[in-house]
Amino acid sequence: MDRFGRRTLLKAGLGVGVGLGLKPELALCQDNPASSRPGEGDLLVKAGDAMKNPLGPGDIREGARPILAWAMDPADGTVRSGSRLNQVLLVRLDQEELSPETRLRAVEGIVAYTAICTHTGCEVDDWLPPEQLLHCPCHGSRFDPRDSGKVVDGEAPRALPALPLKLDNGRLVVGGSFTARVGFQTA
Repeated sequence: MDRFGRRTLLKAGLGVGVGLGLKPELALCQDNPASSRPGEGDLLVKAGDAMKNPLGPGDIREGARPILAWAMDPADGTVRSGSRLNQVLLVRLDQEELSPETRLRAVEGIVAYTAICTHTGCEVDDWLPPEQLLHCPCHGSRFDPRDSGKVVDGEAPRALPALPLKLDNGRLVVGGSFTARVGFQTA
């Protein structure tokens, strides 16, 4: 194929993808089950757990530092760790302190949020125990897990997307898609 034919073919493919509303990074995820977003019914496993033991409510202590987890396909055991955008923070809080909206997505006070800051994509990997806030150390954004991951301080432009949870046979499972696009602001 000459260079003009190849260029035409690439432009046509890009045009079809854009026309369908696809983003280039999503095309890669479709081919790799480990990069697919968490889906309803997926189990949750602690990051780094080689045994892939599904987490239950007893594994998440109230007020303790959040646990970093991945979703896992219950049918074939694929852990969805192929994209950092799939990292999930699990934290257990007093159920009575959760906003009504947050309570609908929680199980026994356990809530799940993306671990990716909505500002520049750093990992939200800090926990402020006295305030019970999630903290991104890159630029100081703080998020309230009791109130839909809303920004309470810092440069983040929007709340952390939440991942709805359900309980199935004593295990935490994904109850639906993230509540918003996971990722950070673009210039």
